[in-house]
Amino acid sequence: MGLLALYALLPLFWLVVNSTKTQQALLSSFGLWFSGDFALWDNIVQTLTYDDGAFVRWFGNTVLYVVLGAGGATLLATLAGYGLAKFDFPGRRAVFAVVLGAVAVPGTALAVPTFLMFSQMGLTNTPWAIILPSLISPFGLYLIWVYAIDAVPTELLEAARIDGAGEFRTFFTISAKLLAPGFVTVLLFTIVATWNNYFLPLIMLSDSTWYPLTVGLNAWNAQAFTAGGEAIFNLVITGSLLTIIPIIVAFLVLQRYWQSGLAAGSVKQ
Repeated sequence: MGLLALYALLPLFWLVVNSTKTQQALLSSFGLWFSGDFALWDNIVQTLTYDDGAFVRWFGNTVLYVVLGAGGATLLATLAGYGLAKFDFPGRRAVFAVVLGAVAVPGTALAVPTFLMFSQMGLTNTPWAIILPSLISPFGLYLIWVYAIDAVPTELLEAARIDGAGEFRTFFTISAKLLAPGFVTVLLFTIVATWNNYFLPLIMLSDSTWYPLTVGLNAWNAQAFTAGGEAIFNLVITGSLLTIIPIIVAFLVLQRYWQSGLAAGSVKQ
């Protein structure tokens, strides 16, 4: 456990340490310890204001993609997974096979076909090119499906129907509360996947106005290797530190729901 913790925390420690250095100190000092003047606050200000506030614009784009893409994917996965778990209909096994097959296909394998399809539809270089593919989460659907089988008792649904509640009312007033831990778990996965999404925006977007943080920071990093480009490694590192803070906050806020979801069904009364 100690070795695993060291492996996980060492890059984060390196990121924090080097975010406090100037460009000159960054290139002339040992990477795993502090050196020179403490420049964290200056680096943060420069990161937020460099190139007319491009980082702030990319941050807003990323939040947009997460709210619409990850939020929509979680909602759709919850509705579909619940329906597959609690309703019997023709073709259910075929849907199950399709979902498992979709889980096995890596996202990078679908990026080029998705780009060609969106190009013919005229949606490339727009936010929809990132949001629409993000709405599909086969793994999230499968996770909700498996969780809903035991988390939502069929007898409870039948009692609600006998009392005259419709399917939508039953779902939003009863089932949704029971599915909350699974919903939050899928939400965390989709938030992380959308927040760290790099390859799809890279091929879909050519206008830096719509870049997410991942592609934008890589563009800043590439400046040092272009003719006449300015090396701003200190801003790239500081921007990377600022980028991971929302993910850490999301995990800390939603952790208790996630843990309760993982422990559900472990104790039999």
